[in-house]
Amino acid sequence: MHVPYLDKLLKKTKLSGSNVLIILSVIVGIATALGAIGFIILIKYMNTIFFGETAKTLTETIKTRGFDWWLLAIPMIGGLFVGPIVFKFAIEAKGHGVPEVMNAVARLGGIIRPRVAAAKAVASAICIGSGGSAGREGPIVQIGAAIGSTIGQMFRMSGERVKVLVGCGAAAGITSVFNAPIAGVFFSLEIILGDFAIKTFSPVLISSVVASVVTRAFLGNHPAFQVPSDYTLVSAWEIPLYMIMGVVLGGLGVMFTKTLDKFEDIFDALKLPSVYKPAIGGLFLGAIALIFPQILADGYQTIQLTLYGKVGIGLMFVLIFLKMLATSFTLGSGNSGGIFAPSLFMGAAAGGAFGYLAHYLFPQITATQGAYALVGMAGMMAAATHAPMTAMLIIFEMTTDYRMILPLMMTVVFSTLVSRKLFNHSIYTVKLFRRGIDIKGGKDINILKSHQVREIMDENFETIDASTPLAEIFRIIESTNETYFIVVDKQEHLKGVITFQDIRSVLSQHSLDYLIIAQDLIKENTNVLNFDDDLEKAYQMFSMKDLRLIPVVNEYDSNKIIGVVRRDELIDAYNKWLIDTLRK
Repeated sequence: MHVPYLDKLLKKTKLSGSNVLIILSVIVGIATALGAIGFIILIKYMNTIFFGETAKTLTETIKTRGFDWWLLAIPMIGGLFVGPIVFKFAIEAKGHGVPEVMNAVARLGGIIRPRVAAAKAVASAICIGSGGSAGREGPIVQIGAAIGSTIGQMFRMSGERVKVLVGCGAAAGITSVFNAPIAGVFFSLEIILGDFAIKTFSPVLISSVVASVVTRAFLGNHPAFQVPSDYTLVSAWEIPLYMIMGVVLGGLGVMFTKTLDKFEDIFDALKLPSVYKPAIGGLFLGAIALIFPQILADGYQTIQLTLYGKVGIGLMFVLIFLKMLATSFTLGSGNSGGIFAPSLFMGAAAGGAFGYLAHYLFPQITATQGAYALVGMAGMMAAATHAPMTAMLIIFEMTTDYRMILPLMMTVVFSTLVSRKLFNHSIYTVKLFRRGIDIKGGKDINILKSHQVREIMDENFETIDASTPLAEIFRIIESTNETYFIVVDKQEHLKGVITFQDIRSVLSQHSLDYLIIAQDLIKENTNVLNFDDDLEKAYQMFSMKDLRLIPVVNEYDSNKIIGVVRRDELIDAYNKWLIDTLRK
C-alpha cells in the first residue's frame, strides 16, 4: 500500500528517517488505542446480542435468564459466523494471532495485510461475545500490528522500520487492553521483535505511552483487577513455597501449550469444510459450560473472585483443566481470540488451589489463597509464553500492587525455567515450528541451519604473535580499523582473541609497554567455530556472548585457525538468503 502524496509531504518536511519513525510511532499509538476502544465496545455489543444483559456477570446472566440448554447453541452460533470471516476473508485471523505477527516480523519484513485488522476485530468480538474461551489481547496485538504495518507501508518505510512499527502496534495494543504501558513495551520487545536496542526501544515506548494516554482519557485509569490491601509476603519461609508453585505452574504451562497444539491437529484433520469447524468447537465448549459456565469468555469475573478467596479449592482445581480444555476447543477449532486471559484464569485457579493447601498446612507463615492466586497468574503466563518479564510486569501493572513483587519474581523465574526445560517452544512458537519456522530473537533460524560457517568465513584477518609487546600492539591498532585481533603462536596456532576493549584498561600505562605482551591480554576460553558448523550455532554464539568476531578452526586440527566469521557479515548473509527464500 502506497499513497504518493505522502512522499511529497516527507520531502517538504526534510525530516530524517529516525524522526519520521518517531512521528509514525505516535500515529500508530493513537490509531491502535482507538481501535482497542472500538474493539472493547464491539465485544460488549456482541455479548448483548448473544446473552442479553451485560450489567451482570455472564454467569449470573445465564442463571437469571435460564439459558441452561441454550449454552449448547450460543457458542456454536458464534462459531458459524466466525468461520467464514476467518477461512474466507483472512486466514491470519485464525487462533490467537500472535504467531502470525511474529512470522511477519521474522520472515516477511513486517508486512501484514490491512484486511487482517478488520477480520480479527470482528471475528474475535463475535467469538468472545458468544462465550468463546479466549482473551482480548491476542486480537488487539494483531490489530495493532496490522495498523503499524499498514502505516509503515503507506509511508514507504524500509523493512526494518516497518517491523518496528509493527512492534509499536503490538505494544500499544497490550497497553490499551490491560492499562499496562510498561508490560506492553516488554511484550513487544521480548516476544514480537526480540530486540532491545535503543533505536527499537524508543518508538515502541512512545507508542505505548501515547496509547495509554488515549485509552485512559476514554476509559479511565483503573487497574484490570482489584486486589485486597492485605496481600504481602508474610514470611521468608514462603519463598520456597512460591518456588514449588513455580515448578507446578511450569508443568501446567507446558500441558496447556501441548493440549492446544494437539487440538489444532485434531480439528485440522477433521474431514469437514473449515468454515464449520469453529462451530463444532463452540458446541463442545457449550457442553462444558452447561455445568461450569465459569469457563465462558475471558473469565475475568471468576479471576476476581479467586483473588478475593471466594472460590472453593475443589472448584478451582477442576476449573484449571476445564478452562484448558475449553480454550483448546475454542482456538483449536479455528475461532479467533487470545491466550493471555485463559492463562491468567488457569494461573489464578492453580495458584489459589496451591495457596489454599499452603495456608491450611502452614497458617502462621503463609498468606491466604488469594495472594497465591495473584502470583499464579504471572507464573502460568510466563510458563506458556516463555516471557518472564512481560508476565511479571503485566500482573504488577494490572493490579498496581508492589507488595507481592518478590513472590512474583521467584515464581515467574521457576515456572519459566521448568517450562523451557520440559518443552523448547512457547505457546506462540510451537505453531510456527510445526510449519518449519523456528524463531528465536526475532529471526527464523531454520535458514541458518541450512548453511555452514565456511560459506561466509573470511580468510583475511589480522593476527598478532603471542609474544608481541604492548607498544607494538598499540602501533598495530593505529594502522588498522580492526577492533578484534587473533593471537597466534610461532606455529600459527590459535592462542586467543584480543579486543580493543581489552586494551583500553592499559592504554595510559606506558611504563608497561614492554612488560605486557599479547599473551597477557588474552581472555580464557576463547569461543571458536569449526568450518563445517551450521550458522545457527554461530548466531547463538554471537547473541549469547555479544561477540563481533569468532575465529574458525579446522575440525581436524582445533588449534589451526583458518578464518573468522564476523557478526555483520552473518546478518547480511541471513537477510540475503531470507529474501531469496521469499521470492521462490
